[in-house]
Amino acid sequence: MLADINSNIGYELILALGAFLLSMFLTPIYTNFAYKHKLWKRQKSVDVTGKELTVMNKLHEDKIKRHFPTMAGMIMLVAVPIVLIACNCLNRGQTWLPIVAFVGGGLIGFIDDVINLFGKNAAAGLRAPVKFFMITALGIALGWFFAVKLGWTSVMVPYFGSVNIGVVGMIVLFAFAVVATGNAVNISDGLDGLAGGLAMLAYGSYGVIALLQEQWFLAGFCFIVLGALLSYIWFNVYPARFMMGDTGSFALGAGLGVVAMMTNSFLLLPIIGVLFVVEAGSSLLQICSKKFFHKKIFVSAPLHHHLQAKGWEESKVVMRFWIIGGVTAMLGVFLAMGGGIIK
Repeated sequence: MLADINSNIGYELILALGAFLLSMFLTPIYTNFAYKHKLWKRQKSVDVTGKELTVMNKLHEDKIKRHFPTMAGMIMLVAVPIVLIACNCLNRGQTWLPIVAFVGGGLIGFIDDVINLFGKNAAAGLRAPVKFFMITALGIALGWFFAVKLGWTSVMVPYFGSVNIGVVGMIVLFAFAVVATGNAVNISDGLDGLAGGLAMLAYGSYGVIALLQEQWFLAGFCFIVLGALLSYIWFNVYPARFMMGDTGSFALGAGLGVVAMMTNSFLLLPIIGVLFVVEAGSSLLQICSKKFFHKKIFVSAPLHHHLQAKGWEESKVVMRFWIIGGVTAMLGVFLAMGGGIIK
């Protein structure tokens, strides 16, 4: 096994390098187009409850004035499938589902971004119920293929063993993984480099897990995404040249949820992607508290905006979140190795 892993590590790194170089090549093309046509992201003026986002708008005042484009996730949405196909990494049992989730999630985000750019509503994008329905439909369709066509009906509980949840249970769990992770990455995309860096760490850790499981094609997908993310972060660190938009965040989130399911380590995702969970959880808590108790828990949600409002510099929040994400990503790999997920 060790010899096989060693022989494949070099190939996986070549895939990552290929995605990185292709993304670096595509970036100036996108950037010139985006700045020429002024594809500026329109900041939401109200939250999901209809109340004005005064704190967040004040925190992002410099970005509103600076004007920089959104939808840079289109670069990843083009580069990842091209490298995957060019390097013959398409495999029915390992990469069909993650690439469809990646592209499908990206297209849902693309629709949301287009409405954000050209729509007139104050929410500045797709209405939340519509977006939820679309990503849920994608998750159910992919979950059906996973359970019925690929025959996955059991979920691994680390240090306990495999638990059979049946076809219906697996479809529901798979759809939940896609919806929850897609939304969590999307919520985390609020500061320069934040979501991209956390996603890079998560995909890197799952790439290692897939390698140790000898799922070479799935590992290849993870490292291709990692390479594309390296290029994105190069241009997205503070002050960002552009932002990924929902096109990128939903692609990354949906793909990550599928990868977690296909490595049979979904229950490790809250550890590997702990800050995605914290970010989404803080937003959910804020919404529920405002709706039912008419009080705010945080100055602004999600958590990264709360820390900004408390006086943390944007770069400090991002760097410290990266450090936490790196530690939990390594912890997730160790738990996978000791918990029976890697045999």
